[in-house]
Amino acid sequence: MGQITRRLLILGGTGEAIQLAKKAANLPGLKVIFSLAGLTNKSVNGTVLTRIGGFGGVTGLIQYLRNEAIDLLIDATHPFAARISSNAATASHELGLPRLMLIRSQWESLNQDWIEVDSLESAAIRLQNQQAKRIFLAIGKQQLSVFYHLQNMWFLMRTVEKNKEYKIVPKGKLILAKGPFNRSEEKQLLLDYKIDTVVSKNSGGDATYGKILAAEELGVKVIMIQRPPKQKGETVVDVASAMEWLNVKLFENI
Repeated sequence: MGQITRRLLILGGTGEAIQLAKKAANLPGLKVIFSLAGLTNKSVNGTVLTRIGGFGGVTGLIQYLRNEAIDLLIDATHPFAARISSNAATASHELGLPRLMLIRSQWESLNQDWIEVDSLESAAIRLQNQQAKRIFLAIGKQQLSVFYHLQNMWFLMRTVEKNKEYKIVPKGKLILAKGPFNRSEEKQLLLDYKIDTVVSKNSGGDATYGKILAAEELGVKVIMIQRPPKQKGETVVDVASAMEWLNVKLFENI
């Protein structure tokens, strides 16, 4: 009797997701499909089947999971990708599908001096209240327009790649660069551009933590946007733990 091949869908969007897909592809009896929303050029370099694009909401995701006979689902999307995580939770519950969330640990302030807010809009208000002048806006490329109305401020905006759908962006300078960025490099960047405030999402991970460490060293204010509420369900914080979960599931009668 031949070995049963099970099918895993990984919802990607992070470096950990790519690492997981590469490792999972080596597990016997497992077919890996790696899905990206299409908002980034991240890929698994052809080592596993990669799917680009959305599913069409929760209904479309349920249909995809059925059509592709998916047995296991791992949500390894960005901590701020709340919509797809919600859809994954609903779809997996509807189908009785085992689901794991791989979510990296969030950053913690070393000096407890962050200004914590729950949204980009709240961050914009706090910038006004703090009378910030030169801001390092490290929030990705999709929502820069939220700060467009702050015409009395200057923004340094860093993204991995250009957004073809840019319409309005704040006054300042846009630079393209891909991490990881170390503390020394980030410190020099803040000094070169005379930054007085950093606005960042609490994404976690090491690749972009350097700017936070540099800001705290220099006494630069940090406005930290907190993560949206996490979906209920089994969660791990690293690739090794996700692989342990997979190995267990592959021996279960699912």
